Amino acid sequence: MERRTGVREAEADGTATGPDPDARWLALLMHAAFFLLLGASLTRFLMRHPGEARTPWIIALSITLAVLYLLGPVLGSRPTPRRLTWLGVLVAVWMVLVVLAPSFAWCAVPLFYTGLRILPPRAALALVALLTAFVVAAQLRLATGFDPNLVLAPPAVAAVATAVFVHMQRQAVRQRELAARQRELIDDLLRTRRELAATERREGTLAERQRLSMEIHDTLAQGLSSQQMLLQAADRTWDAAPDAARRHVRTATGIAERNLAEARRFVHDLAPADLAEGGGLEAALHALAARESAQAQGALTVRCHVEGTPHAPLPDRVQSALLRIAQGALANVREHAGATAAGLTLTHLDDRVVLDIGDNGRGFTPEPGATRAPRATGAVRGHGLPAIRARVHQLGGTLTIESAPGEGTVLSAEIPLAPTALTTPEDPT
Repeated sequence: MERRTGVREAEADGTATGPDPDARWLALLMHAAFFLLLGASLTRFLMRHPGEARTPWIIALSITLAVLYLLGPVLGSRPTPRRLTWLGVLVAVWMVLVVLAPSFAWCAVPLFYTGLRILPPRAALALVALLTAFVVAAQLRLATGFDPNLVLAPPAVAAVATAVFVHMQRQAVRQRELAARQRELIDDLLRTRRELAATERREGTLAERQRLSMEIHDTLAQGLSSQQMLLQAADRTWDAAPDAARRHVRTATGIAERNLAEARRFVHDLAPADLAEGGGLEAALHALAARESAQAQGALTVRCHVEGTPHAPLPDRVQSALLRIAQGALANVREHAGATAAGLTLTHLDDRVVLDIGDNGRGFTPEPGATRAPRATGAVRGHGLPAIRARVHQLGGTLTIESAPGEGTVLSAEIPLAPTALTTPEDPT
């Protein structure tokens, strides 16, 4: 019951799902009908009763009734005390007019609509019955004798008008409730899809961990165990049987070579997919820019530019880190910047490589001290600036952020290529 009342009030205010076009057109039609009937009734009275003493009162009351009716939309549609007072005064003025001039009784039809739209159902029906009684009394006063049509027609018209309005109102309430249920179902579906995707990602992660653990156990762990046994055997027989000891050492060396090849294969498999395809960092950045532009479907255009040529191939670790930095920065641009254009610029210098990511988005005010990488590394969480700073710091580089509200953002990651700068231990994550 409370929900239906709330929906009814929201419908009257036009705030449930926006203004109802049918209700708006019906209201305009009723307003036009009221002023047309009021004008016709006043004209009829002036034509048939010119110069009577009550004429000034009829004209004044007609103007008052018109002004009161015009105030209705200003007061809103909720049954507030001010709105109910307005409706009571409006009906009282109309009743006085009907008593003085019965021809004004036909203005009751628009008043039916006004009462049904504002009042609760029982009060609205009581008002309709009262207005109908006044209409019947007015028609009988105008008739020269008793006419059954004058007694039965107004109640029939009132019943039809009330039934039509109540039906339309209930249909509107049903449509709003159906729309609300559809929105709830859509929200549930989207939430279920997100939960399913998260579950699939977790299951995929666990499956990949299990696969890697089995791979490591069957290759690296077994190889290391064999090496340990062979080296221990070589140590025991080093003095007594040097030839056998050397054979053990050579066998352990062969196992170490195979384990090294397996370890490199693992690293290759865990590298970013774009780098694993063998095109290098430049090709991976071009592919990333094209992919981001395609996924944005025209909302964001990403361009990639490469300056200079490297004197030597970049280490795999540097390539992987720069590609991950570009991916994280473009994710921030896509989700937070509101940009329409972004650019990736990779610059090869003699002793360092620089990756610049710029956009024309809304920008922001960088926090003090946020333009350089932190001195202490921590857990890398998410794909935002903390992860980017951690990656840059692990390679001994610096991160610079230039941004201002409304002026876009430029993020610059500078990685040195000196051998000492690349000896920072890998992040366990």
